[in-house]
Amino acid sequence: MTSTADRLIDLFATRVREVTPPLFGAAGEPVRPLVSLAYGLADPALFPRAELMAAAAHVLAYESAESLNYAMSYPGLTDQIVARLQAEGVDAQPERVLVGYGSGQILALLPEIFVEPGDIVIIEGPSFLGAVKRFVQSGARLITVPVDEHGMNVTVLADVLRSLAAEGRRPKFIYTIPTFHNPTGVTLSLERRRQLVALAAEYGVLVVEDDAYLDLRFAGEPLPSLAALDHEGWVIRVGTYSKILAPGLRIGWVHARREIIDRLLMVKAEGTTGPFITRVVARFSAAGRLERHIAALCQHYAAKCAVMAEAIRRHFPAGARFLLPSGGFFIWVTLPAGVSANALLGAARTRGAEFLPGTACFAEPGHGDDAIRLAFSFQSSAQIEEGIARIGTAFNDL
Repeated sequence: MTSTADRLIDLFATRVREVTPPLFGAAGEPVRPLVSLAYGLADPALFPRAELMAAAAHVLAYESAESLNYAMSYPGLTDQIVARLQAEGVDAQPERVLVGYGSGQILALLPEIFVEPGDIVIIEGPSFLGAVKRFVQSGARLITVPVDEHGMNVTVLADVLRSLAAEGRRPKFIYTIPTFHNPTGVTLSLERRRQLVALAAEYGVLVVEDDAYLDLRFAGEPLPSLAALDHEGWVIRVGTYSKILAPGLRIGWVHARREIIDRLLMVKAEGTTGPFITRVVARFSAAGRLERHIAALCQHYAAKCAVMAEAIRRHFPAGARFLLPSGGFFIWVTLPAGVSANALLGAARTRGAEFLPGTACFAEPGHGDDAIRLAFSFQSSAQIEEGIARIGTAFNDL
Protein backbone atom coordinates (compact mmCIF):
# COMPACT_ATOMS: atom_id res chain seq x y z
CA MET A 1 0.00 0.00 0.00
CA THR A 2 1.40 3.40 -1.03
CA SER A 3 2.12 5.68 1.92
CA THR A 4 0.70 9.16 2.31
CA ALA A 5 4.22 10.58 2.02
CA ASP A 6 4.74 8.87 -1.35
CA ARG A 7 1.37 10.04 -2.63
CA LEU A 8 2.05 13.56 -1.42
CA ILE A 9 5.32 13.76 -3.34
CA ASP A 10 3.41 13.42 -6.61
CA LEU A 11 1.48 16.60 -5.83
CA PHE A 12 4.53 18.84 -5.48
CA ALA A 13 5.68 20.90 -8.44
CA THR A 14 8.74 19.41 -10.13
CA ARG A 15 10.96 22.34 -9.11
CA VAL A 16 10.47 21.62 -5.38
CA ARG A 17 10.01 17.85 -5.40
CA GLU A 18 13.57 17.26 -4.23
CA VAL A 19 14.34 19.10 -1.00
CA THR A 20 17.84 20.58 -1.17
CA PRO A 21 20.01 20.93 1.95
CA PRO A 22 20.72 24.38 3.37
CA LEU A 23 23.37 26.36 1.56
CA PHE A 24 25.25 27.20 4.72
CA GLY A 25 26.47 25.43 7.82
CA ALA A 26 27.68 21.90 8.30
CA ALA A 27 26.43 18.79 10.03
CA GLY A 28 27.70 17.68 13.38
CA GLU A 29 28.35 19.37 16.68
CA PRO A 30 31.67 21.10 17.35
CA VAL A 31 33.81 19.92 20.21
CA ARG A 32 33.84 23.40 21.80
CA PRO A 33 31.62 26.51 21.38
CA LEU A 34 31.68 27.44 17.72
CA VAL A 35 33.07 30.73 16.42
CA SER A 36 31.23 31.08 13.14
CA LEU A 37 32.76 33.20 10.41
CA ALA A 38 30.43 31.65 7.84
CA TYR A 39 27.48 34.01 7.85
CA GLY A 40 27.15 37.53 6.50
CA LEU A 41 25.13 38.77 9.46
CA ALA A 42 25.06 42.40 10.54
CA ASP A 43 26.67 43.34 13.84
CA PRO A 44 23.84 43.71 16.41
CA ALA A 45 25.93 46.23 18.35
CA LEU A 46 25.31 48.67 15.51
CA PHE A 47 21.52 48.42 15.36
CA PRO A 48 20.10 51.90 16.15
CA ARG A 49 17.60 50.59 18.68
CA ALA A 50 16.69 53.85 20.36
CA GLU A 51 16.20 55.71 17.09
CA LEU A 52 14.08 52.92 15.62
CA MET A 53 11.97 52.80 18.77
CA ALA A 54 11.42 56.54 18.54
CA ALA A 55 10.50 56.30 14.86
CA ALA A 56 8.05 53.46 15.51
CA ALA A 57 6.50 55.31 18.46
CA HIS A 58 5.99 58.43 16.35
CA VAL A 59 4.33 56.44 13.55
CA LEU A 60 2.02 54.70 16.01
CA ALA A 61 1.17 57.96 17.78
CA TYR A 62 0.53 60.15 14.77
CA GLU A 63 0.03 57.92 11.72
CA SER A 64 -1.65 54.79 13.08
CA ALA A 65 -4.74 55.08 10.87
CA GLU A 66 -2.61 55.07 7.72
CA SER A 67 0.11 52.70 8.89
CA LEU A 68 -1.86 49.90 10.55
CA ASN A 69 -4.58 49.45 7.94
CA TYR A 70 -4.45 47.91 4.49
CA ALA A 71 -2.55 50.45 2.45
CA MET A 72 0.20 50.99 -0.07
CA SER A 73 3.88 51.33 0.81
CA TYR A 74 4.66 54.74 2.24
CA PRO A 75 5.55 56.94 -0.75
CA GLY A 76 7.96 58.94 1.41
CA LEU A 77 10.34 55.96 1.51
CA THR A 78 10.17 55.61 -2.26
CA ASP A 79 11.03 59.30 -2.56
CA GLN A 80 14.07 58.77 -0.34
CA ILE A 81 15.25 55.84 -2.46
CA VAL A 82 14.80 57.93 -5.60
CA ALA A 83 16.76 60.81 -4.08
CA ARG A 84 19.67 58.51 -3.13
CA LEU A 85 19.71 57.03 -6.64
CA GLN A 86 19.63 60.46 -8.26
CA ALA A 87 22.55 61.54 -6.07
CA GLU A 88 24.49 58.62 -7.62
CA GLY A 89 23.66 59.80 -11.13
CA VAL A 90 20.80 57.37 -11.82
CA ASP A 91 17.85 58.74 -13.79
CA ALA A 92 15.45 57.48 -11.11
CA GLN A 93 11.71 58.15 -10.88
CA PRO A 94 9.20 57.02 -8.21
CA GLU A 95 7.15 55.01 -10.70
CA ARG A 96 10.27 52.98 -11.51
CA VAL A 97 10.84 51.86 -7.89
CA LEU A 98 9.22 48.95 -6.08
CA VAL A 99 9.81 48.33 -2.37
CA GLY A 100 9.91 44.68 -1.31
CA TYR A 101 10.49 42.52 1.75
CA GLY A 102 14.26 42.51 1.45
CA SER A 103 16.27 42.29 -1.74
CA GLY A 104 15.89 38.50 -1.49
CA GLN A 105 12.21 38.79 -2.34
CA ILE A 106 12.99 40.97 -5.36
CA LEU A 107 15.63 38.53 -6.61
CA ALA A 108 13.15 35.67 -6.22
CA LEU A 109 10.46 37.55 -8.15
CA LEU A 110 12.65 38.42 -11.13
CA PRO A 111 12.75 34.86 -12.56
CA GLU A 112 8.97 34.73 -12.07
CA ILE A 113 8.54 37.42 -14.72
CA PHE A 114 11.44 36.55 -17.02
CA VAL A 115 12.35 32.86 -16.96
CA GLU A 116 10.68 29.93 -18.69
CA PRO A 117 12.20 26.46 -18.24
CA GLY A 118 15.31 26.23 -20.38
CA ASP A 119 15.91 29.97 -20.64
CA ILE A 120 19.49 31.12 -20.13
CA VAL A 121 20.64 33.17 -17.15
CA ILE A 122 24.26 34.26 -16.87
CA ILE A 123 25.80 34.36 -13.40
CA GLU A 124 29.22 34.96 -11.89
CA GLY A 125 31.44 32.22 -10.55
CA PRO A 126 31.58 32.34 -7.59
CA SER A 127 28.32 34.06 -6.66
CA PHE A 128 25.64 34.44 -3.99
CA LEU A 129 23.81 31.13 -4.30
CA GLY A 130 20.88 32.37 -2.23
CA ALA A 131 19.80 34.25 -5.36
CA VAL A 132 21.14 31.75 -7.90
CA LYS A 133 19.07 28.96 -6.34
CA ARG A 134 15.92 30.92 -7.21
CA PHE A 135 16.98 31.08 -10.83
CA VAL A 136 17.56 27.33 -10.87
CA GLN A 137 14.13 26.66 -9.35
CA SER A 138 12.53 28.65 -12.14
CA GLY A 139 14.04 26.24 -14.66
CA ALA A 140 16.83 28.49 -15.89
CA ARG A 141 19.87 27.08 -17.62
CA LEU A 142 22.88 28.74 -15.99
CA ILE A 143 26.03 29.87 -17.73
CA THR A 144 28.85 30.95 -15.40
CA VAL A 145 31.37 33.70 -16.15
CA PRO A 146 34.46 33.77 -13.90
CA VAL A 147 35.32 36.51 -11.43
CA ASP A 148 38.89 37.71 -10.93
CA GLU A 149 40.47 40.50 -8.90
CA HIS A 150 38.73 43.10 -11.11
CA GLY A 151 35.27 41.54 -10.95
CA MET A 152 33.35 39.69 -13.64
CA ASN A 153 35.56 38.86 -16.61
CA VAL A 154 33.70 40.79 -19.31
CA THR A 155 35.98 39.46 -22.06
CA VAL A 156 34.67 35.97 -21.32
CA LEU A 157 31.15 37.41 -21.06
CA ALA A 158 31.48 38.97 -24.51
CA ASP A 159 32.56 35.61 -25.94
CA VAL A 160 29.58 33.90 -24.31
CA LEU A 161 27.10 36.46 -25.64
CA ARG A 162 28.62 36.33 -29.11
CA SER A 163 28.43 32.53 -29.19
CA LEU A 164 24.84 32.50 -27.97
CA ALA A 165 23.81 35.14 -30.52
CA ALA A 166 25.34 33.02 -33.30
CA GLU A 167 23.05 30.20 -32.16
CA GLY A 168 20.04 32.53 -32.10
CA ARG A 169 19.72 32.49 -28.30
CA ARG A 170 19.40 35.49 -26.01
CA PRO A 171 19.89 35.22 -22.25
CA LYS A 172 17.14 36.64 -20.07
CA PHE A 173 19.52 38.46 -17.75
CA ILE A 174 23.04 38.67 -16.32
CA TYR A 175 23.22 38.55 -12.52
CA THR A 176 26.14 40.43 -11.00
CA ILE A 177 27.27 41.80 -7.64
CA PRO A 178 29.65 44.48 -8.93
CA THR A 179 30.61 46.27 -5.70
CA PHE A 180 32.23 44.42 -2.76
CA HIS A 181 31.21 41.16 -4.34
CA ASN A 182 29.74 38.30 -2.34
CA PRO A 183 31.75 36.12 -1.77
CA THR A 184 35.06 37.47 -3.10
CA GLY A 185 34.89 41.09 -1.89
CA VAL A 186 36.25 42.42 -5.22
CA THR A 187 34.83 45.40 -7.09
CA LEU A 188 34.15 45.53 -10.82
CA SER A 189 36.50 48.05 -12.43
CA LEU A 190 35.16 51.17 -14.14
CA GLU A 191 36.35 49.98 -17.55
CA ARG A 192 34.55 46.65 -17.09
CA ARG A 193 31.42 48.41 -15.85
CA ARG A 194 31.27 50.42 -19.06
CA GLN A 195 31.93 47.33 -21.15
CA LEU A 196 29.21 45.36 -19.34
CA VAL A 197 26.59 48.06 -19.88
CA ALA A 198 27.61 48.34 -23.55
CA LEU A 199 27.33 44.56 -24.01
CA ALA A 200 23.87 44.56 -22.43
CA ALA A 201 22.67 47.18 -24.91
CA GLU A 202 24.38 45.51 -27.87
CA TYR A 203 22.84 42.09 -27.25
CA GLY A 204 19.57 43.23 -25.67
CA VAL A 205 20.21 41.46 -22.37
CA LEU A 206 19.14 42.75 -18.97
CA VAL A 207 21.66 43.14 -16.15
CA VAL A 208 20.53 42.54 -12.57
CA GLU A 209 22.82 44.71 -10.45
CA ASP A 210 22.71 43.42 -6.86
CA ASP A 211 24.26 46.24 -4.84
CA ALA A 212 23.64 45.06 -1.30
CA TYR A 213 27.07 46.22 -0.08
CA LEU A 214 27.54 49.39 -2.15
CA ASP A 215 27.37 51.83 0.78
CA LEU A 216 29.81 49.95 3.01
CA ARG A 217 33.01 51.39 1.53
CA PHE A 218 36.16 51.48 3.67
CA ALA A 219 38.71 52.72 1.15
CA GLY A 220 39.03 54.13 -2.34
CA GLU A 221 36.70 56.32 -4.35
CA PRO A 222 33.15 55.25 -5.25
CA LEU A 223 32.57 54.03 -8.79
CA PRO A 224 29.40 54.77 -10.75
CA SER A 225 26.83 52.03 -10.49
CA LEU A 226 25.87 50.12 -13.61
CA ALA A 227 22.48 51.82 -13.40
CA ALA A 228 24.18 55.23 -13.50
CA LEU A 229 26.11 54.22 -16.63
CA ASP A 230 23.02 52.77 -18.31
CA HIS A 231 21.08 55.19 -20.52
CA GLU A 232 18.82 52.68 -22.27
CA GLY A 233 17.13 50.87 -19.38
CA TRP A 234 18.90 47.52 -19.52
CA VAL A 235 20.01 47.58 -15.86
CA ILE A 236 17.76 46.40 -13.04
CA ARG A 237 19.20 47.85 -9.82
CA VAL A 238 18.43 45.93 -6.61
CA GLY A 239 19.21 47.38 -3.18
CA THR A 240 18.47 46.74 0.47
CA TYR A 241 18.36 48.32 3.91
CA SER A 242 19.56 45.04 5.46
CA LYS A 243 23.25 45.96 5.41
CA ILE A 244 22.86 49.69 6.17
CA LEU A 245 20.13 49.57 8.84
CA ALA A 246 18.92 46.14 10.07
CA PRO A 247 18.21 42.88 8.22
CA GLY A 248 15.16 42.08 10.37
CA LEU A 249 13.30 45.06 8.97
CA ARG A 250 13.09 43.15 5.67
CA ILE A 251 13.13 46.18 3.40
CA GLY A 252 14.66 46.04 -0.06
CA TRP A 253 13.89 47.71 -3.35
CA VAL A 254 14.32 47.53 -7.10
CA HIS A 255 14.70 50.26 -9.70
CA ALA A 256 13.91 49.31 -13.30
CA ARG A 257 11.91 50.31 -16.33
CA ARG A 258 8.20 50.75 -15.66
CA GLU A 259 7.36 47.70 -17.78
CA ILE A 260 9.38 45.56 -15.38
CA ILE A 261 7.99 47.17 -12.22
CA ASP A 262 4.41 46.62 -13.42
CA ARG A 263 5.04 42.92 -13.93
CA LEU A 264 6.82 42.52 -10.61
CA LEU A 265 3.69 43.93 -8.98
CA MET A 266 1.65 41.29 -10.82
CA VAL A 267 3.56 38.44 -9.14
CA LYS A 268 4.13 40.10 -5.76
CA ALA A 269 1.07 38.43 -4.27
CA GLU A 270 0.70 40.68 -1.23
CA GLY A 271 0.92 43.84 -3.32
CA THR A 272 3.08 46.63 -2.03
CA THR A 273 5.13 46.41 1.16
CA GLY A 274 3.76 47.23 4.61
CA PRO A 275 2.74 50.85 5.29
CA PHE A 276 3.91 50.65 8.92
CA ILE A 277 7.45 49.39 8.42
CA THR A 278 8.07 51.60 5.37
CA ARG A 279 7.04 54.64 7.43
CA VAL A 280 9.36 53.61 10.29
CA VAL A 281 12.33 53.19 7.95
CA ALA A 282 11.58 56.48 6.20
CA ARG A 283 11.28 58.37 9.47
CA PHE A 284 14.57 56.95 10.76
CA SER A 285 16.34 57.73 7.48
CA ALA A 286 15.17 61.34 7.16
CA ALA A 287 17.26 64.48 7.68
CA GLY A 288 20.58 62.78 6.94
CA ARG A 289 20.30 60.26 9.80
CA LEU A 290 20.76 57.25 7.50
CA GLU A 291 23.90 58.72 5.93
CA ARG A 292 25.39 59.41 9.36
CA HIS A 293 24.58 55.86 10.42
CA ILE A 294 26.24 54.47 7.28
CA ALA A 295 29.38 56.47 8.03
CA ALA A 296 29.54 54.87 11.48
CA LEU A 297 29.01 51.42 9.97
CA CYS A 298 31.86 51.90 7.52
CA GLN A 299 34.26 52.91 10.28
CA HIS A 300 33.23 49.96 12.46
CA TYR A 301 33.37 47.32 9.72
CA ALA A 302 36.66 48.68 8.39
CA ALA A 303 38.25 48.08 11.79
CA LYS A 304 36.95 44.51 11.96
CA CYS A 305 38.10 43.80 8.41
CA ALA A 306 41.58 44.98 9.37
CA VAL A 307 41.58 42.71 12.43
CA MET A 308 40.65 39.71 10.29
CA ALA A 309 43.23 40.49 7.60
CA GLU A 310 46.02 40.79 10.15
CA ALA A 311 44.92 37.57 11.88
CA ILE A 312 44.96 35.69 8.56
CA ARG A 313 48.50 36.90 7.89
CA ARG A 314 49.64 35.67 11.29
CA HIS A 315 47.77 32.38 11.61
CA PHE A 316 47.31 30.99 8.08
CA PRO A 317 50.10 29.25 6.18
CA ALA A 318 52.16 31.27 3.72
CA GLY A 319 50.42 29.72 0.70
CA ALA A 320 47.04 31.20 1.64
CA ARG A 321 46.30 34.29 -0.47
CA PHE A 322 43.64 36.99 -0.28
CA LEU A 323 42.85 40.46 -1.58
CA LEU A 324 41.96 43.03 1.05
CA PRO A 325 38.44 44.26 0.20
CA SER A 326 37.62 47.97 0.09
CA GLY A 327 34.22 47.34 1.66
CA GLY A 328 31.48 44.83 2.34
CA PHE A 329 31.37 41.91 4.77
CA PHE A 330 33.79 39.27 3.45
CA ILE A 331 37.37 38.19 2.82
CA TRP A 332 37.88 35.45 0.22
CA VAL A 333 40.95 33.29 0.83
CA THR A 334 42.52 31.04 -1.78
CA LEU A 335 44.00 28.06 0.03
CA PRO A 336 47.50 26.63 -0.39
CA ALA A 337 47.85 24.11 -3.18
CA GLY A 338 46.41 20.73 -2.28
CA VAL A 339 44.28 21.95 0.65
CA SER A 340 40.58 21.12 0.40
CA ALA A 341 38.16 23.73 1.76
CA ASN A 342 35.71 21.07 2.88
CA ALA A 343 38.40 19.01 4.58
CA LEU A 344 39.61 22.15 6.32
CA LEU A 345 36.04 22.94 7.40
CA GLY A 346 35.77 19.58 9.14
CA ALA A 347 39.05 20.12 10.94
CA ALA A 348 38.12 23.69 11.85
CA ARG A 349 34.80 22.68 13.33
CA THR A 350 36.60 20.20 15.51
CA ARG A 351 38.73 23.12 16.68
CA GLY A 352 35.60 25.22 17.29
CA ALA A 353 35.39 27.50 14.25
CA GLU A 354 33.68 27.51 10.87
CA PHE A 355 33.61 29.36 7.56
CA LEU A 356 31.85 29.03 4.24
CA PRO A 357 33.66 26.69 1.84
CA GLY A 358 34.02 27.93 -1.71
CA THR A 359 32.00 24.99 -3.01
CA ALA A 360 28.90 26.67 -1.51
CA CYS A 361 29.46 29.65 -3.82
CA PHE A 362 29.50 27.90 -7.22
CA ALA A 363 26.51 26.61 -9.11
CA GLU A 364 28.56 23.87 -10.74
CA PRO A 365 29.70 20.87 -8.69
CA GLY A 366 33.43 20.45 -8.38
CA HIS A 367 34.31 24.14 -8.19
CA GLY A 368 35.51 26.19 -5.25
CA ASP A 369 37.15 23.57 -3.03
CA ASP A 370 40.34 25.65 -3.15
CA ALA A 371 38.87 28.73 -1.43
CA ILE A 372 36.91 29.84 1.62
CA ARG A 373 34.75 32.85 2.51
CA LEU A 374 35.29 34.48 5.90
CA ALA A 375 32.73 36.97 7.26
CA PHE A 376 34.04 39.69 9.57
CA SER A 377 30.69 41.46 9.92
CA PHE A 378 29.04 39.66 12.85
CA GLN A 379 31.65 38.56 15.36
CA SER A 380 33.52 40.90 17.70
CA SER A 381 37.16 41.67 16.97
CA ALA A 382 38.20 39.30 19.76
CA GLN A 383 36.07 36.50 18.32
CA ILE A 384 37.42 37.16 14.83
CA GLU A 385 40.96 36.79 16.16
CA GLU A 386 40.03 33.60 18.02
CA GLY A 387 38.18 32.10 15.05
CA ILE A 388 41.03 32.75 12.62
CA ALA A 389 43.53 31.31 15.10
CA ARG A 390 41.46 28.12 15.41
CA ILE A 391 41.19 27.77 11.63
CA GLY A 392 44.92 28.40 11.35
CA THR A 393 45.58 25.55 13.78
CA ALA A 394 43.19 23.34 11.78
CA PHE A 395 45.54 23.51 8.79
CA ASN A 396 47.97 21.42 10.82
CA ASP A 397 45.34 18.68 11.26
CA LEU A 398 45.03 17.92 7.55
